[in-house]
Amino acid sequence: MPVEFISATNANAASDINPAGTGFDVEYARRYARALDDGGFDYTLVAYHSSWADANQLAQFVVGNTERIKPMLAHRPGVVFPTNAARVFATLDQIAGGRLAIHIISGGNDAEQHREGDYLTKAQRYARADEYIQILRRSWHEPEPFSHHGTYYRFEDFRSDVRPFQPTIPISVGGSSADAYRVGGQQGDIFGLWGEPLADTAEQIAAVNAIADAAGRAHPRIWVSFRPIIAATDELAWEKAHRTLHRVRAARPVRAATSHYPTAEAGRPANVGSQRLLEVAARGELHDRALWTPLVTATNAAGSSTALVGSYETVAAALLDYVDIGCELLSVRGYDPLNDAIDLGRYVLPLVRQELAHRTAA
Repeated sequence: MPVEFISATNANAASDINPAGTGFDVEYARRYARALDDGGFDYTLVAYHSSWADANQLAQFVVGNTERIKPMLAHRPGVVFPTNAARVFATLDQIAGGRLAIHIISGGNDAEQHREGDYLTKAQRYARADEYIQILRRSWHEPEPFSHHGTYYRFEDFRSDVRPFQPTIPISVGGSSADAYRVGGQQGDIFGLWGEPLADTAEQIAAVNAIADAAGRAHPRIWVSFRPIIAATDELAWEKAHRTLHRVRAARPVRAATSHYPTAEAGRPANVGSQRLLEVAARGELHDRALWTPLVTATNAAGSSTALVGSYETVAAALLDYVDIGCELLSVRGYDPLNDAIDLGRYVLPLVRQELAHRTAA
């Protein structure tokens, strides 16, 4: 399959450098979604948080206001029953004409899980996610009513009258723990990683692929996430990077109130992915061609936070380095989300695609 690009949908103007904005700003969200569509992105992550606009409805909003981009809909098992979720997703896939993928969020922070009444341990949450994914797929494809008696779910004679538009809805799993590798390798069509140095990323890909091999499955497509900081020249990009770092530090105390990741003062993050990013940052500020880590420590590794810094050509080459080790989905979203999405679509995505087309032709 071709290399594809992912961004992220914003329901309002708030960002790591702009603490203002909450709720659902319809006009901003519409403009943002259309900018991603026009910029040539293939997917947009519709993120999930206990206090944010409902992700399912936001994904439908994106579909209704764009022509081609596909929502990568984040979903947290445990909030709704899987048979209900299966019908919601199949209905949305019909509305979207097959433009939907699901990103399963097992949950890496206990406090955020407790906000919605989920008191399972992290290991239990991953086990539940495994069971949940199996039920989703059976709900989409079983021709006859079926029953399920599992560890976390039990029901009798369920059948859905609504099926996905596409042959099946792709399911993504993400994480950096052994549990994440297991569920992703056994169940995922896509596996998501945050941007680490090339050698570390290759080790994680190998771990996921080994699980898939043991299960007799095809390897999941690998999705890797970065926060590029780009400009016309390397020098201008580095100036922009340091301005961005200053703005992130200034906005962080306010933004922390709406994040499910703790500030550095509150302690080390519980999720392994954030811990790994902090360890990478402790090893040095710059890795490989352009991977820059000070924003990791500035945000206490609050989600994807490693930057690729450089000119359009430098960042395109850095992304191709990750393609060369097996990454097929490249998530690129900036710290100034709307303006950066426009620039990435205009200047970086075409360079990556041009080089990949050249390689294919050669």
